[in-house]
Amino acid sequence: MQFTTLGSTGLTVSRICLGCMSYGDPKWRSWVLDEAAAQPFFKRALESGINFFDTADMYSLGISEEITGRALRSMANLDEIVLATKCFYPMSDRPNMGGLSRKHIVQACEASLERLGVETIDLYQIHRVDPTTPIEETLGALEHLVQQGKVRYIGSSSSYAWQLMRALSVSERNGWARFVSMQNHYNLLYREEEREMLPLCREEGLGVIPWSPLARGLLSRPRERMKGETTRSTNDVHADRLYSTADFDIVDAVERVAKDRGVSMAQVALAWLLSKRDVTAPIVGATKLRHLEDAIGALDITLSADEIATLEAPYRPRPFLL
Repeated sequence: MQFTTLGSTGLTVSRICLGCMSYGDPKWRSWVLDEAAAQPFFKRALESGINFFDTADMYSLGISEEITGRALRSMANLDEIVLATKCFYPMSDRPNMGGLSRKHIVQACEASLERLGVETIDLYQIHRVDPTTPIEETLGALEHLVQQGKVRYIGSSSSYAWQLMRALSVSERNGWARFVSMQNHYNLLYREEEREMLPLCREEGLGVIPWSPLARGLLSRPRERMKGETTRSTNDVHADRLYSTADFDIVDAVERVAKDRGVSMAQVALAWLLSKRDVTAPIVGATKLRHLEDAIGALDITLSADEIATLEAPYRPRPFLL
């Protein structure tokens, strides 16, 4: 396993982060694995040296955190692990059960700590920006959690670059803990983050931990197998919103490079992302062990300048998506 630090912090993380949305309650999403089926993935991740795990309170409405916490407490030395979770999305349709108010952030963090079975969350992230809550209130609540010792570092997720910069400014003016990472949408099919977000993270010292590094699996299989091969691809409305048939040329380029190298398409797509100097660790979801093996194997692939040019050439600018 390869390791790096998360942005300008001294926090050591593996260059692959295991995303734990895939583990929870199949009633929440049909493709989610239950606890028994999830165990081999945590075991293999830890055996490979992965020490970075990301979940969120809304994944299976808390069950993902419970499964993740139990697995890591039983299999790992938590002093070596970086455990990340997130809040924002509603846990029910009742009042104060979502958003980024001081009330919800504090109670969401306390609930996550209980589900995870830990005293402190290593990286606590806002899942999105809350347009109805002043950023000062949100950041003040996160500072409160840091001062209480319930959270070690704080991070943000998909937003506009100006929103992130404003948050950093508010934190600095008040002497509060500032975001140390950005969990954003970034892959070969969606590269708009290269315009403003990645340069901002570079200049401000934030780690970048992209979600959906394989574009919800579209970069891992040829175009003729684009739909219907997996349970998730059959009914993934979010993939239909994020990607389109215009992306097929990029998928074809990944397939060509993968065939020439004799490796999987997933490894090529992840190797491209890992080659970007601003990327700390892609967040990889895995529902088959080969998905995890592909991610681990991608660390051994160094793409040439010509291969990178081949992969990037078909890209066309697109609307900004959160």
